[in-house]
Amino acid sequence: MPNGVKLVHRWTPSPVAYVGVMVGAGTRHELPEENGMAHYIEHCVFKGTAHHSARRIIQAVEGIGGEINAYTTKEETTFYAAILAEHVQLTLHLIAEMVTEPTFKKEETDKERMVILDEIESYNDSPSELIYDDFEGLLFAGHPLAQPILGSRKTLRHISSKPDYPKEWMAAHYTPDRMVVFCQGDVRPERFFRLAEREFGFLTGERSTRVSGLPDEVVLASQEHERAFKKHTHQVHAMLGGKAYPLGHDNQLGMFLLNNILGGGSLNSRLNLSLRESKGLVYTVESTYTPLSDTGYWSVYWATEADQFEYCLGLIKQELNKLATVPLSETALRKALQQIRGQMAISAQNQENSALSMAKSVLYFGHAPEWQETFQKIEQTDTCLLQNIASDMFDDQNHYILTYE
Repeated sequence: MPNGVKLVHRWTPSPVAYVGVMVGAGTRHELPEENGMAHYIEHCVFKGTAHHSARRIIQAVEGIGGEINAYTTKEETTFYAAILAEHVQLTLHLIAEMVTEPTFKKEETDKERMVILDEIESYNDSPSELIYDDFEGLLFAGHPLAQPILGSRKTLRHISSKPDYPKEWMAAHYTPDRMVVFCQGDVRPERFFRLAEREFGFLTGERSTRVSGLPDEVVLASQEHERAFKKHTHQVHAMLGGKAYPLGHDNQLGMFLLNNILGGGSLNSRLNLSLRESKGLVYTVESTYTPLSDTGYWSVYWATEADQFEYCLGLIKQELNKLATVPLSETALRKALQQIRGQMAISAQNQENSALSMAKSVLYFGHAPEWQETFQKIEQTDTCLLQNIASDMFDDQNHYILTYE
């Protein structure tokens, strides 16, 4: 739109539509003393607007059989709903009101602060989830990407001290150039564009800077490559990983394929076959690749008995070294491509994932390719490129390790 808000629509024959707004504002945009602000705002906009109470917001969507949701990441905050396509006008109006006219009444936000504190405690009780935050804290030490999404008891007390504080933060970061309004379902595009312009076309604001008062460059210069926490857990939980390619990098799709081969969630991944199926050392072992706007990281998570930790670590490094030194056979590559093609096709059938992925792609690249187009690019990957990526990513100098003991 003329004010910079991006609109994206994908028609599908489904009577269920997904509609919402994604904002390029997350944890990395917070100063240390306001850590948790993006997530706090995500919660509190549900607690009342200029025209709707918290109860009415819930009833407005759930009363028509819909579901409204939101989430915060290191770089984005997203508000969206799943509703029958006939209710897209009402739902988009409500989401727009939440994003542009929240009231932050203290009696409501104080209750929500307690909910977030409970969420933090619950998170602390889940080592398999908490370890990702602590690993990012190790890898991105000294940069706002190291901050936890939920914040802390101290910062929550600070950011909730007065209602104008989150409003000012939203004014600075929820600017039109950072917004993507999206819709997927059986809704005519002209109708969606007209509704979106009515709800978001009035917004104004200068183009925002990406990080408030903090350096924008991500330099993984931490001298500390190992960190251990005493958690008194039944098993040792561990994560090994390092820096990786950002969104849009030429090797991003090759890295996705490589991660899928290594340990990307399927039972036939190399790590699962080596540590679980062959030797029964772990219940879960998985690798992830997380690209961000200007950096990224790869990681391997596993949990095992204390006396098996070093053995597991050795097997994981062995698999990493194999990928870096031994090229895949053409047969293995064809099987890996066949597998990821099927996974992408199945994922595309999930309307929720598809709509959110579409919005994120538009936020960062200005377009949203269909999964077939993305797969055609992955299909260009050859065994030599995969080996080069593995050699680059899995080098010993790029190993960071975090353990809960």
